[in-house]
Amino acid sequence: MADAWLSDTRSSYDTDASGYADKVRGLLDEMPHLRASLAVFVEAVHECGGGPVADVGCGPGHVTDHLHEAGVDAFGIDLSPEMVALARRTYPHLRFDVGTMTDLDLAGGAVAGVLAFWSVIHVPDHALPGVFDEFHRVVRPGGPVLVGFHVGDGIRHTSEGYTGRPVNVDSHDRRPDAVAGLLRDAGFTIDAELILRPDEDVPGAVVFARRRR
Repeated sequence: MADAWLSDTRSSYDTDASGYADKVRGLLDEMPHLRASLAVFVEAVHECGGGPVADVGCGPGHVTDHLHEAGVDAFGIDLSPEMVALARRTYPHLRFDVGTMTDLDLAGGAVAGVLAFWSVIHVPDHALPGVFDEFHRVVRPGGPVLVGFHVGDGIRHTSEGYTGRPVNVDSHDRRPDAVAGLLRDAGFTIDAELILRPDEDVPGAVVFARRRR
């Protein structure tokens, strides 16, 4: 936790855990394309033989639960202890651990897939290749990885959370081809790229990848 961005991200989500949970509650119900992207990911997990799946940067656990309901053995990892505590209270039947995507507490090849649903947005450019290297280390050969993020070229700073309390966190907008290139460099093959809400000021994107065998 020596890097300031990690400490700031953790403390910001500790501060704003309840507000963020309220913000994303029901989000998947409102966005069929997001649900469809998760369905593709679930199918890819089953195709490669199934097994545990890490929802990295799981937040309040709603996506972890969605994967579970879809028949995937999903567990969540988040940097924020408060967010993990909230997820455990909301979904007591699921596993949630405190951890960082820069140094996952998982053995090599321990998971069948990795989901990073808008969680790498707080990772600065210099640290993102190391994060994707960690994804490659922990997912077994042929296993799928899904990365969701905001599309753009800049950095947006947030100083006030959804609860109105002060936070200190940056969000990095990136181009799909740049994210795909970093995944290739880390040892993944790209299956598809999906742009969401392209007419909005800040579109979203999902990149589907698999670890090379």
